Amino acid sequence: MTDHATIGHIHLRVSDLDRAIAFYRDILGFEITQKFGNRAAFLSAGGYHHHIGLNTWESLGATPPPPGHTGLYHSAFLYPDRASLAAVLKRVVEAGIPLDGAADHGVSEAIYLRDPDENGVEIYRDRAQADWPRDAAGKLLMVNERLDVAALLAEAP
Repeated sequence: MTDHATIGHIHLRVSDLDRAIAFYRDILGFEITQKFGNRAAFLSAGGYHHHIGLNTWESLGATPPPPGHTGLYHSAFLYPDRASLAAVLKRVVEAGIPLDGAADHGVSEAIYLRDPDENGVEIYRDRAQADWPRDAAGKLLMVNERLDVAALLAEAP
């Protein structure tokens, strides 16, 4: 079968629209495609109508959900190469946003952090599929190794 689903976008409830826009636009690098006053905004990478929706319809001024509850674990944003990931990481660090962690998964290099509303965010880049770790039978073998964040940051333009 050739038809398959892909992930189109995420839509997040946020407590402060301008603060959320600043994070997703200025730090992660998405562009605003449409804004509805001070209540909602849509952001995109590469000209798509939107990859991220943000709204305060039911959450204006609200607090994040408490730990230990169900909900979004994280959203993950794929960057095209190591230099692009390093550039975003540099903006994260310069903005004083703390990292929750970083990992080399064999197939990818990933950095974990939180947006201003405490939603988990992963920024990552994939390695070429030919470089993915596999066992003797060809089965994928993802790992969870330490990522050298300082070395990645040193590659930022």
